[in-house]
Amino acid sequence: MTVILDGKSLRNKILEELKTKLEKYNKKPTLVVILVGDNPASKIYVNNKKKTAENLGINSIIIEYPENVEENVLLKKIEDLNNDDNVTAILVQLPLPKHIDKSKVINTISPQKDVDGFTPYNFGRLFEGEEPYVYPCTPKGIIRLLDEYNIKIAGQHAVIVGRSNIVGKPLSQMLLNRNATVTICHSHTKNLAEITKTADILISAVGGKIIGKNMLKQNSVVIDVGIFKDENGKTRGDIDFENVAPVASYISPVPGGVGPMTIAMLMSNTVELFEKNL
Repeated sequence: MTVILDGKSLRNKILEELKTKLEKYNKKPTLVVILVGDNPASKIYVNNKKKTAENLGINSIIIEYPENVEENVLLKKIEDLNNDDNVTAILVQLPLPKHIDKSKVINTISPQKDVDGFTPYNFGRLFEGEEPYVYPCTPKGIIRLLDEYNIKIAGQHAVIVGRSNIVGKPLSQMLLNRNATVTICHSHTKNLAEITKTADILISAVGGKIIGKNMLKQNSVVIDVGIFKDENGKTRGDIDFENVAPVASYISPVPGGVGPMTIAMLMSNTVELFEKNL
């Protein structure tokens, strides 16, 4: 029987643990989120983060800039936040407008306040097999979900579809650090189904590619990171859930799987940075 990987209930459990942990401190962590422009999806994400943070006892500050903000204004603000002892964690909401160099913005964030784990220092530590200040939120949430259900990672063949810096690349290294054999597939991969059929653990993070049951090995673990609205306005992921679920041993739903874990790990990272900087 297929087990559904319930990210929502695990998120609730993690948030409760974090809330209890923070109650013993006299001081509160402060998470600062920088939002550029009027992207409606970004605004929803940022407000959800703020609400979740405040429920835990984390100070949450949103700094908003218009779409046409100059890059140097943004970089100066990040430098100020780096030097502010009251600020625990800094997050710049992506995507950014085209005239702003995303790499330059991320590189300006202090590694000790880099709540997303995206700075070159934290990325480099991860790829050296060393401990970064924090791990990127979505990959960390995926590993935590696998651990919660006692899914074996060591010695398993993990296939990741998608090679982004946000999910695919850091997740590949985190799985390697846990002794999995890892294959990364992407838009130029030939015979994708032949590779995905060899996966003990299949993770898809492309946002819109449908992975059907003909692409899976029987009883594999299936993690769906993709999220988009189909032509009927229904929220769905990369995996053809209804047809894949009977073939999988474990499967994460969309919504309710990886999404809730990402926000839980953002809060977890904020608390981790807070404790490391105490």
